[in-house]
Amino acid sequence: MKKVFIFLVCICVTSSFMALNAQSVASKKDIADNYKKRHAIYDYSEANLNNTDTIPGFGTISDKLKISGTIYKSDGVTPASGVILYICQSDDYGNYHSKKVNGKRVLKHKGWIKTDADGKYTFYTFVPGTYWPTKALMEIHGVIKEPNTSEEYAIEHFIFDNDPHLRDSCRKKIEKKGLNNILKLEEKDGMLIGKRDIVLSQNPKKYIRLLDSLVFSCY
Repeated sequence: MKKVFIFLVCICVTSSFMALNAQSVASKKDIADNYKKRHAIYDYSEANLNNTDTIPGFGTISDKLKISGTIYKSDGVTPASGVILYICQSDDYGNYHSKKVNGKRVLKHKGWIKTDADGKYTFYTFVPGTYWPTKALMEIHGVIKEPNTSEEYAIEHFIFDNDPHLRDSCRKKIEKKGLNNILKLEEKDGMLIGKRDIVLSQNPKKYIRLLDSLVFSCY
């Protein structure tokens, strides 16, 4: 009887170990799957983001650019703290460079900031190019993740006032919608300076639909 009892205990222990091991494997798979599917805004490597970041290529590409501003809550007055802003862009020739990392394709020229109590942010980057022979705009893509929310959402692309492909019709549509995503650059100490304040959306889903219609109408 004692042998039978020991045998049953061994089976239970073995089964429990196998179950825990299976859960561990499944958990790792879930994490890997989530990593592959989630937006790049969650893929930062820093333990603690701050309100300033430098995009790869800033030190080597000639048209150096500093973009800064303040992110406000939806009232347009109160600085928004704890907001993550992710940007990505092409190189100075309009090419988007990417590579696979742990089975996921990631862009090279990208960066993240997280606002402090004052809502301010700064990116050190460079002016992106236009892929020849297209007439696509020079643009930097932005995505927002607010604190205590489950989803990220896109904001209007950062575009440039001196872009020869920025048509008057597009400028008028942007002005009509009251947007401020056109960067007017000034040069200071060998660097181009652009400023853009961002007001968080009261209705991100509606905001994205408006954004999509605007973006496609500008090409």
